Amino acid sequence: MALLDAKQEPAVYAGKGTSAEAKKPATLSIKNVLFATDFSPTSEAALPYAASICRRFGATLHAAHVISDAGVMAMTGGVDYVNIENLYTDVQNDAKNRLEQISQRLEGIPHRCYVRHGQVWKTLATLVEWNEIDLLVLGTRGRKGLGKLLLGSVAEDVLRHAPCPVLTIGPNVSGRAKLPALTNLGRDLSPVELDVKQIVFATNFAAGSEGVARAAISLAEEFRARLTLLHVIEDYVELGRRPAPIEDGVHRLLGLIPATASLPYLPETLVEFGPAAECILKVAADREADMVVLGARSSSAVGTHLPWTTTHEVLVHAPCPVLTVRG
Repeated sequence: MALLDAKQEPAVYAGKGTSAEAKKPATLSIKNVLFATDFSPTSEAALPYAASICRRFGATLHAAHVISDAGVMAMTGGVDYVNIENLYTDVQNDAKNRLEQISQRLEGIPHRCYVRHGQVWKTLATLVEWNEIDLLVLGTRGRKGLGKLLLGSVAEDVLRHAPCPVLTIGPNVSGRAKLPALTNLGRDLSPVELDVKQIVFATNFAAGSEGVARAAISLAEEFRARLTLLHVIEDYVELGRRPAPIEDGVHRLLGLIPATASLPYLPETLVEFGPAAECILKVAADREADMVVLGARSSSAVGTHLPWTTTHEVLVHAPCPVLTVRG
């Protein structure tokens, strides 16, 4: 993602058994975007992505802050229990003021702001359902940060349970993929726009991978971006079997591209050997990716899609935003 440049007009790559001339790029439908914030610099860095997506798709931005009991109790610092109610009131008023500041920077974007109290994911889940959210946008910090909203079990809850795709902006997003901070735009300033030129989709062929692949392909069609399909082999034990793992992996990657696909460029397929997170991050850096797309585990799934440890490593260290999609 970067400031929008002039678009090229490449030839169209159609899926197997299709006519390129008969295909047109698919149009994504995003009507409601939920931006979850704890008002940290990490969350601040994710705001321009949420705003830019809303501007591109004509979507409504829902900005939400959840006040959790654990977060409030951590702020007491020995305050007597009789003052807890006052503390909650102060925290809520502060959150409303901060959301009002965010609202002032969303010029021209339909938006709503929410301050809620409760468990973070359960509260966000209610907002997702009530507002028919199509995309959830949030920021995440590194392992050593002191958690507020988007660390550890909370982040895992969001990624495993969210019924919609989740776009995560990590602390190492840089270069072309890093959008400038969203300020009070004013009439004389051009709004920040998205330009996704390179997408890396990584998969371990778990159940539901076809659906995640379709999301990556739809993004490539929408933004007329190059698409790299990646499979990482961590188990070296079966390298000598037939069919050979590399040829088998490439064949399965190509099989994820449906006949109805209308990609603007010939997709690249890669099979790498080594730790999954390390390989995904290397490919993303080498390709100067603007987005990485991963499959997310569902709450009931066991052994499907990338393990949480791998996903978390990619989220924290990726040089670009990461989109997780439940298969």
